[in-house]
Amino acid sequence: MSLLDRHVGFVGALRRAGLPVSPAEGLDAARALSVIDLTERATLREAYAATLVKRPAYRPGFDALFDLWFPPVTSGLRTASSEEMDLENAEVPRLRDRLAELLLDDAGPSGDPAFGEFVRAMVERFGRQPAGPGRQNWFSYSVLRALSPGTLMAKMLGEVLGQERGGLAEKVARRRLADNIAGFENAVAADVRRRIAEDSGIEKIAKATVRPPVDQVDFLRATKDDLAALRREVYPLARRLATRLTIKHRTGQRGRLDFRRTVRASLSTGGVPLTTHMRPRRPHKPELVVLCDASDSVSAFSHFTLLLTYALREQFAKVRAFAFVDTVDEITRFFAPGTDVVDAITRMTREADITRFGRSDYGHSLARFTEKYGDAVGPKTSLLILGDARSNYQPPALTTLKRLAGEARHAYWLNPEPRAQWDTGDSVASAYGGVVDMHECRNVAQLTAFIEDLA
Repeated sequence: MSLLDRHVGFVGALRRAGLPVSPAEGLDAARALSVIDLTERATLREAYAATLVKRPAYRPGFDALFDLWFPPVTSGLRTASSEEMDLENAEVPRLRDRLAELLLDDAGPSGDPAFGEFVRAMVERFGRQPAGPGRQNWFSYSVLRALSPGTLMAKMLGEVLGQERGGLAEKVARRRLADNIAGFENAVAADVRRRIAEDSGIEKIAKATVRPPVDQVDFLRATKDDLAALRREVYPLARRLATRLTIKHRTGQRGRLDFRRTVRASLSTGGVPLTTHMRPRRPHKPELVVLCDASDSVSAFSHFTLLLTYALREQFAKVRAFAFVDTVDEITRFFAPGTDVVDAITRMTREADITRFGRSDYGHSLARFTEKYGDAVGPKTSLLILGDARSNYQPPALTTLKRLAGEARHAYWLNPEPRAQWDTGDSVASAYGGVVDMHECRNVAQLTAFIEDLA
């Protein structure tokens, strides 16, 4: 494969993995290759990263794909240490001792050629698993199980600290060694991916290995780890949403007529008020009402939106949050400032009166919301509805929704389903979208775009 083909394939793989790489940035990366030493793999990596990676969250996926498309040269690499120890036949205790030596390197093991050779030898020896005639599979867990790098911590701390345990010195040493162990585990995983790519093709392993960046994670498919990462994205989004709604509030209506200034200005035109003067509007933090579908079908999405609701309480003058499945209850009390957000969501799930029969019913929930909490929506309120608009073929209560939207200053609906799935099955997305402006919101990137479009 030529360098050009490898470059085009790598840029395409980044796009398929969810990293935003424009054609211009791809050309910038190609120009960068003409001014660096292509034999220096670390320099090549950083040249690509400087031109193609926009956010730190994109770097893990970038590194994984770079290792697949530009693997290290492995043939003919021998070091003095490898000649002293037969890595292919040495007993496991001796291999563990050698691993501990590499992990104790003050500069970190990643820059040591002996470390790279040790990793490749361990994957070759322990990572290969027969899969039939002429076939083989590669696994990182079998390498880590054989060497158990985590169990070397006590021994390595003894080497570094001797008998002086405890205090800041131990914390620093433990953190450094833990980082080196994680580096070894990542290096094993990278070498396993390289071998699978050689056997099965780069494109196949790239699809199975590289997770999308956090802002591209689909809310409906988010895992527990994804939600933990999404928490870090919530507070900046809450601040931006509050700012955008405030700007729209200020530009949507001007202040009242300043009669005195208008009359004074008319004196210069013979008493004819050619120029009108308006009083400046008082600063105002908009009020927000969040109505969130908490049914099982959108559980991960509702979890994220509740995190967003929690963050919004610090940005708005007044936030009232409501959750529903087939009936509705106010959940603002669970999200008091200072409350742990995970505990709040757990309490809401256990204590809130949001379900009767356990199946989504938007129509009944909207009707109950109007009956019990109709005063929550007023001329200063921005209404934000979060849900997939699937009501199990129950009446949608469009008239009720229209009344709520008419009473609010602004009303928006964020739907976590792909637009292509709207109006399929029991979805009434278009019907609701005709009343409240509905936006597809499957990930943080789309939520960010929605916020930016509010201005």
